[in-house]
Amino acid sequence: QVQLVESGGGLVQAGGSLRLSCAASGSIFSSIVMGWYRQAPGKQRELVARITSGGITDTDSVKGRFTISRDNAKNTVYLQMDRLKPADTAVYYCNAFIATPLTRVEVWGQGTLVTVSS
Repeated sequence: QVQLVESGGGLVQAGGSLRLSCAASGSIFSSIVMGWYRQAPGKQRELVARITSGGITDTDSVKGRFTISRDNAKNTVYLQMDRLKPADTAVYYCNAFIATPLTRVEVWGQGTLVTVSS
């Protein structure tokens, strides 16, 4: 069984910064894809950024402000969020495609709330 544990959400003023972390634990052979999605009130969940061995994909609204990185040895992905805007307010979910010794699984974290005040 694989689990994702997120940390780092909270309340911040517009223009401020937060750093989210997501650690995968369990029977892990490798983390194929790790990334972050977010869901604002009344809106659909959307991709924020994801990282694979082939590169990074991020949504246009966060380009130049958010930076995704990962530590493969720790099976951990980070999201550094700078110059935050009220529009970034959402629940942020960690997502990963994990290779276990037997199969591949998609796993979601429990979500962490980011609130940006104006």
